[in-house]
Amino acid sequence: MEPLETARLLLRPFTVDDAVLMHRVYSDPDVMRYVATGPIADLGATQRLIGDYVDHQQAWGYSFWAVEERSSGELIGDAGLYRTPSGEVELGYTLGVPWWGLGYATEAAGAWVEAALGALELDEVVALAEPGNRASLRVLEKIGLRRSGERIAFGRPHLVYRRGRSIPRRRTTAH
Repeated sequence: MEPLETARLLLRPFTVDDAVLMHRVYSDPDVMRYVATGPIADLGATQRLIGDYVDHQQAWGYSFWAVEERSSGELIGDAGLYRTPSGEVELGYTLGVPWWGLGYATEAAGAWVEAALGALELDEVVALAEPGNRASLRVLEKIGLRRSGERIAFGRPHLVYRRGRSIPRRRTTAH
């Protein structure tokens, strides 16, 4: 899959060289408050995570990707899709604090949903968000995901959001 471009962002597969810059994001307690197991303490763990994303990309043709601000060329976070052990394809995004509130999460996540249900021909995208993460809940609603329940993930309650591919129904005519 080719990199995704939006009006203000470039989304591209991670390389191992991105780990140092992404560690700034992944080690920030504010950024990671609602993400998986929280802030990543050491660079080695970030390097392993990026390596996992690279491996996932090779296996599935998509993964979490680097998000670059086009105007500055700066690496500002990640966004993408990840196939879970249960077979769901989960949407996620993580941006550094200086880029919060600018609509970048909506832009990046929306590009991924369109790619998932379009070019990648996936049937459904799922996203999890903690109830207290109001900004993320707004992003998911803006890009057309709808709440479909709750579950425990990483030991905490999460709301589940989904969006499926619209498959046109064939018209039948009565004879």
